[in-house]
Amino acid sequence: MKRTSRHSVNNLAVERRRFLGAALAACAISPLRSWSMQLAPNMSESLTKEQRDSMTPLQVIDELKKGNERFRAGKMAPRDYLAEKRSSAAGQYPAAIILGCVDSRVPAEIIFDAGIGDTFVGRVAGNVVNDDQVGSMEFACAVSGSKLVLVLGHTACGAIKGAIDDVELGNLTGLLARIKPAISRTKFEGEKSSKNPAYVDAVARTNVKLAVENIRRRSPILEDLEKKGSIQITGAMYNVANGVVDFVS
Repeated sequence: MKRTSRHSVNNLAVERRRFLGAALAACAISPLRSWSMQLAPNMSESLTKEQRDSMTPLQVIDELKKGNERFRAGKMAPRDYLAEKRSSAAGQYPAAIILGCVDSRVPAEIIFDAGIGDTFVGRVAGNVVNDDQVGSMEFACAVSGSKLVLVLGHTACGAIKGAIDDVELGNLTGLLARIKPAISRTKFEGEKSSKNPAYVDAVARTNVKLAVENIRRRSPILEDLEKKGSIQITGAMYNVANGVVDFVS
């Protein structure tokens, strides 16, 4: 039997270390690294109270931004929704509450690549603010412990177009009236028409900003939590064409 020299053994050890180092380096630059910092790092479980409570409002925003980047890149996290369902059955600890529009192209959980138990989501045409929505936000933040209130508007919004055109239709008339202040508050050079996409989007952005102000004004509870740094109230616009979420306030 041929004996291995000490020099050969040393060479094998060096090569083994090089191989392991290269493997670890490859893991470090793998897309899986970005998934490790999601709202719920373990894809077989929903967000836990400890994970949620350890995050600041700015960290929650950062995770939503990362989720949107994964969505746009087509590299969404591999999730086990049934496992998330089971893990959240006994309790939920969402990091944010999102007020979005009913538009079928703007499902908040998908565009932020969030899982079951990660976010509260309320939807109404034009993402308008009313007492029920604000009450839900107070529950989410003051009772459940969410760190972020996000008003999510979007481009090409039909409710915004309806408000611009003074549409009247049953209960929709009253809803669109809540958007009208955004029309008068929007500074825009060009054709102010629902047929002008740039103008529609400008009004939608103003509508988001006014909604954020409206939430603070209507809820001393949320305003106080924000002043203490426990939560943040902000807005964002989603572009239905390119999938980008742009935080606007």
